[in-house]
This record gives sequence, C-alpha cells and structure tokens, in this order.
Amino acid sequence: MIGRRTLLGTALLAAAPGYAQPAWPARPPRLLIGFPPGAAVDAGMRILARAVQEPLGQPLIVENRPGAGSSIAAGEVARATPDGYSLFAGTIANAINAALQPNLPFVLGRDLIPVAGVGALPNILAVHPSLGVRDLAALVAAAKAKPDGIFFGSSGIGTSPHLSGELFNLMAGVKLAHVPYAGSPPAVTDLLAGRVQAMFAPASTVRQQIEAGRLVGLASTGAQRSAAALDLPTIAEQGYAGFESSVWFGVMAPGGTPGAVTARIEAAVRATLAMPAVTAGFAEQGIDPMPLGPEA
Repeated sequence: MIGRRTLLGTALLAAAPGYAQPAWPARPPRLLIGFPPGAAVDAGMRILARAVQEPLGQPLIVENRPGAGSSIAAGEVARATPDGYSLFAGTIANAINAALQPNLPFVLGRDLIPVAGVGALPNILAVHPSLGVRDLAALVAAAKAKPDGIFFGSSGIGTSPHLSGELFNLMAGVKLAHVPYAGSPPAVTDLLAGRVQAMFAPASTVRQQIEAGRLVGLASTGAQRSAAALDLPTIAEQGYAGFESSVWFGVMAPGGTPGAVTARIEAAVRATLAMPAVTAGFAEQGIDPMPLGPEA
C-alpha cells in the first residue's frame, strides 16, 4: 500500500503546475534505421546524428534493424513510448508499404508520425559489365529477347528500387525478374558479383563502382539530370516520358509524442542541414538536403 501511495503522490506532483520536469532531451535519443549499414538512408542519417548534437544538445544513437522493407524497425518505434527518445528513419519505402500492405501492425501517420525531412537522392540504373549493354536501348532489347532472364536486385519488396524496376517493366514492356534483399548494400554486393545483372540503386551506393568501371551506369531515375547520379541521362529523356522515382528519408516519431518535442527535433534537424560540414557530407554521398516540416 505504501508503494502505491508513493507512486500516486509522484504522479500528482509531476502533474502539478510549476513542477520542474527534466528538460528534453536529458539523454541521447535512439534512431532506428530499417536498412543495413551502408544504405543511403544509413549514410545520411549517421552524418545528421553526429552533427545534430550542436543544436539539440545530444547526439542521436543510431541502431540498424533491417528487414521487411524497414517495416520491422518502423513497427518497433510505433510501439515505443512517445517521449521523444525513440525515433525512426522513415523513408519512401514506408509510404509505399502503407499503400501495398493493408495488414501492417501499425498505421502510418497515426502510430508513426512525420517530424522532419532530411534528404533525397535519385536512383541509378546500373548493370554488370558481363551483360554487355552500354545504353538503355540495348538493355531493353536484351530484356525483350530473354523475358525473366535478366535479374534486378532491390533493397526489398515495396522499396523505391523495387518499384522503380516494376515501373520500368511496365513502361518499357519488358520482364526483368525481381530479386529482393534486406537492403541496398547486399544487393549491390551480388550485382558486383554478377549474381544479379541489374539494379535501380540509390546513387550513393553505386556511384564509386560506376566510376571505377566495375558497374555500368545507364540512366538516372530522377525527373532531371543530377550531379548525384553522375549526370547520367534520365530514363524519361531516353524515350519513357513521365518516368520518375527517387529515395527520400526523414525523422519520424511514435504517435502521441508531445508537440513541443517534435518541434524541437524539427528545428534541430533544420539547423543541422544548414551546416557546411553536413551539406558537404551529403554531397559526397550524392544526397540533397530536404529540410521539410511534418505537413510537407
């Protein structure tokens, strides 16, 4: 009984006007990423996580929980206490999964809410040199000659690289066979080994391999050419008008997180994205800063 009274008294005191509760953040928040180390979102978020300590007063502790197109990590954060200490690196994959998978154990926008945009980058259509194609027209011809005979890897079902490939199949009238992985890094590893022949990969994960001649870049999936994608011609300008896809990512939090906390996170992210060291780090990864608020 004494224990119950003590707890009740503590709760009443915390709710009392003028009671000084510990300022947030009193410790480093954790940030879950639903893809493995080396993925585009991982690279960008780790740059942010270190630099955000200056405006936030604490760094972010990054943890990788890959699997199911990042839905495993998303579900864990959606179930976490909404106190600002459990955050999620949300990506376009979560928006896609919300549309394609009606039985997810959480509702995007209710159980997991957007807080701040961080970055965006195009995909690059890259192929293994053994495929013997050097331009998009040659890939289409090879794919039409061998339906389901050319395999393209992706970072998982429902991710931007996966849907980029399926969109290309529809618009080009071909049948590249899909092979999903737990993230872009293992997919790129198999692409380099020739176990899959093509991939619509986030620019940051294949730029160096293309520059070194280990892969052949055929096109960018953006609406216009981008330095992040080696200034490759877009798929749209190579005969497929309207083709556009990209990767974006940002910070999300459990539904019910106090507005004062999410506003503090958004402001800290915006300040961090304006730092010269962060913009330079993003540029090295081929990432464009995307300072957006929750409504956008």
